[in-house]
Amino acid sequence: MDPVTGYLYLSALLFALGVLGVLVRQNTIIILMCVELMLNAVNIAFVALSMKFQTLDGQIAVFFVMSVAAAEVAVGLAIVITLFRNYLSIETNDAATLRG
Repeated sequence: MDPVTGYLYLSALLFALGVLGVLVRQNTIIILMCVELMLNAVNIAFVALSMKFQTLDGQIAVFFVMSVAAAEVAVGLAIVITLFRNYLSIETNDAATLRG
């Protein structure tokens, strides 16, 4: 088996675990962690395919994904802190009441 195939299987498994975590969990911080897991799975796939095709395009895309992930963490944690200050809870059911 090609080593790239193993990395792609690992990436698919991590992405599936991230999707499962987002769909099942109710804790906002755990949901953000699962989104980060999905982004890291995409990064693994980018690097593996970049290695297979001998190009730097996938590795360059990883830097963009990492910058989006950093922005997502900053905004997500700000929302979680605001939610906790208002409701003393970080459950997603409490966030649904913010729609007004």
